[in-house]
Amino acid sequence: MILYAIPTPLGGSPEEALPAPALEKIRGIKDFVVENAKSARAFLGALGIPVRELNITVVGENRDPLAPLRGKRPLGLLSEAGCPAIADPGAAVVEAAHREGFRVVPLIGPSSIVLALMASGLEGQRFAFCGYLPREAADRAKRIRELEQRSKREKETEIFIETPYRNDVLLGALLECCSGKTRLCVAADLTLPGESVQTKPIAEWRRATPTIGRRPAVFLVYAG
Repeated sequence: MILYAIPTPLGGSPEEALPAPALEKIRGIKDFVVENAKSARAFLGALGIPVRELNITVVGENRDPLAPLRGKRPLGLLSEAGCPAIADPGAAVVEAAHREGFRVVPLIGPSSIVLALMASGLEGQRFAFCGYLPREAADRAKRIRELEQRSKREKETEIFIETPYRNDVLLGALLECCSGKTRLCVAADLTLPGESVQTKPIAEWRRATPTIGRRPAVFLVYAG
């Protein structure tokens, strides 16, 4: 049996975000393990699937998420937005599926991390996704300087994200810690009507610092 890793829209309808073959595959699945039950039901309902007929398990619940696979039924893994198992608790489900010998098939769909890199104009041959930076100011500043030096040394784009309500705090820390020549891209509201992707040297960001607000955002730094 197969565990399908299913991307979900960053915004808009499923038909706009996912190709027809992926949508057809999803409509044939009755068992799902998800990050958030409410958003999963909204996504599946938008596909015209009778949600009441589905078996939905939330990652981390005291239930065996792989039970459908053992019962010889396909299983879908859903993130709240974007690709599952990338900066997402679904990674533990994928790991368990591999450990038990089940096949894992990723379906095509949106990834905010990849979309941000595509639109950034920064180094795309060598890059690293660094997840979330530390919350404490001193630790965050130390980590930013480490990533900037790594980017300069390896000629590598460093990519990271933040909880939306701390976006502006992170932007301020980047402007304070990084060299004026280091390039920073902020990609916000990807695939949404308010989408914004800006790449500029830190020195230019300092001259006119925008307010990102609580918009989903991806940050990319390149000092090479």
